[in-house]
Amino acid sequence: MKTVRFLALLVPALAFAGSLDAQQRPASPRGEASTQVGGSYEGRQYAGGSWIVVDYGRPIARGRDVFGSGDEYGRAISTEGVWRVGANKSTRFTTGADLVFGDQRLPAGEYSLFAELAESEWTLIFSGWGAKESGREDDPDALWGSYGYTPDRDVVRTSMSVTASDMSTDQMVILFTDMAGDGGTFVVWWHDQLAATPFSLAK
Repeated sequence: MKTVRFLALLVPALAFAGSLDAQQRPASPRGEASTQVGGSYEGRQYAGGSWIVVDYGRPIARGRDVFGSGDEYGRAISTEGVWRVGANKSTRFTTGADLVFGDQRLPAGEYSLFAELAESEWTLIFSGWGAKESGREDDPDALWGSYGYTPDRDVVRTSMSVTASDMSTDQMVILFTDMAGDGGTFVVWWHDQLAATPFSLAK
């Protein structure tokens, strides 16, 4: 009787493990980074804030030297001189409040993110291009990744400092760090490269 009960528990568990192995996972799963700015806590409730949300594909290094060096830095992952800051669908940055990057104001809204890559500094680009759901979609106002990117729809271009991390991350991650009520730092970390740029709420 005990053996029967044990098998009854074991078989579903083995079936579940097998289903995980058999799942078709995308080569670059989707990710999301989000934070709130401009609000304050009233007791245990955070009120009055605006959301910042980044939806992006998370490429995986899988042993590659992702960025390279010298004249070849960034060329393996960029298209037409710019990178989609992720994988597959263009990375989307949505803010419910006006923000300031450097000395430039980014109005509340939804943008595609791109970056021009150099070893010493990246240029982060907030663009008015829309994002296609697939490379086959026919939409003259949207892009798949950075294919077909042109700078005429750039809204803000800002510099990102680049440092080499002592650790490397296999899968790209976007982070908000050093957050305070009025802003923080936007960070892209992949392989051993950490690119960061501060931002604040517009006054």
